[in-house]
Amino acid sequence: MASDSRAAVARFIEYLRIKTVQPNPDYETCTAYLRQQADELKLKFQAHEYVAGKPVVVLTWEGTEPSLPSIILNSHTDVVPVFEEFWDYPPFDAEMVPTEDGKDSRIYARGTQDMKIVGQCYLEAVRALQEQGKRLRRTLHLVYVPDEEIGGHDGMSKFVESPEFKALNAGFALDEGMANPESTVRVFYGERAPCWVKFRARGNVGHGSQFIENTAAEKLTPIISHLMQFRQEQFDIFKTPNADGSARTLGDVTTTNLTLLESGVQQNVVPESALAGFDIRMTPSIDYQEFRQGLEDLGKKHGVEVEFTQFWGDNTLTSTDESNPFWTAFKGAVDGLGVEVFKEIFPAATDSRYLRRAGVPALGVTPLANAPILLHDHNEFVTRNEYLDGIGFYITVIQAVANVK
Repeated sequence: MASDSRAAVARFIEYLRIKTVQPNPDYETCTAYLRQQADELKLKFQAHEYVAGKPVVVLTWEGTEPSLPSIILNSHTDVVPVFEEFWDYPPFDAEMVPTEDGKDSRIYARGTQDMKIVGQCYLEAVRALQEQGKRLRRTLHLVYVPDEEIGGHDGMSKFVESPEFKALNAGFALDEGMANPESTVRVFYGERAPCWVKFRARGNVGHGSQFIENTAAEKLTPIISHLMQFRQEQFDIFKTPNADGSARTLGDVTTTNLTLLESGVQQNVVPESALAGFDIRMTPSIDYQEFRQGLEDLGKKHGVEVEFTQFWGDNTLTSTDESNPFWTAFKGAVDGLGVEVFKEIFPAATDSRYLRRAGVPALGVTPLANAPILLHDHNEFVTRNEYLDGIGFYITVIQAVANVK
């Protein structure tokens, strides 16, 4: 890297110390920080509020051929809540603690992995490229969105529907991934879709000592049994290796978990209603609408009300073959760094799903290999060297994808 590493680390720590923690993120201070970075780097600065107090910040570095579809470097600014009593260091102090061998330091802070490291690495990569006198063919848009950790409904969801987003003329995007305890860098070209569904059964009531027919519990029980059987079938698939002997990932299967169970007013009273809620994450290899219809039919079969509290119906994937020149450029750049890529489906949801639905191919990557997965965990950290290596990773990758002809 061309930038001074001490200054780069200091900026990262400054970013981490901004308490953009849900449910009351300090977006005002965060936006001021990003404006300062834009001023230093002479990037065009825009802040759009589709919901008051929740800015989508866009920093633009114009390319030499601005008519070409642009590159989006996306990250979210909010972080999840903390339980400070379980942290060894204050989660918003970004304290640097030397490693046992003295060769590195851990930076402890909420958001180090998820995902302020990525957002800051973008800025430092641009800084380094500018210091090297580099110009890129395609325009870069560094996008910092709010509320990803609570679904992105007031952030990326609204942004992709806006005239400001359409004006970006986006052709490709990078977004967040996940650390990997193994030696490869995980690259996500799609993600599982959330299907949160509630089944509400209503039936006859009476004394608990009687044989009462058509109770709520009778109607709900076969639905729970059906979905638990489906869960086991998918779990069995998950535990079965692929044809080449490799292990499956969560993205390969659909997970189902019974997360809500509500019924009853008293032990000896048969209740009028019973509810079961499921958190289902659908792998994109299935037909989402067909799956939803199957759940509706299941409820109808047993005379039970069905409510979808969240359902994502788009299973667009980003091509990872030679038909996608951005993938080819990305893969070539990473290969050149001597880093092996592991392609997979993201097991949860990110803002990439909004980009893909809007027609923008997106890859999710966080360049942390041989690192524990600590997103949303206590004592979240990255090391100083991991952060600096991440800057180098993006210097290489950004040049590759932004210079695609």
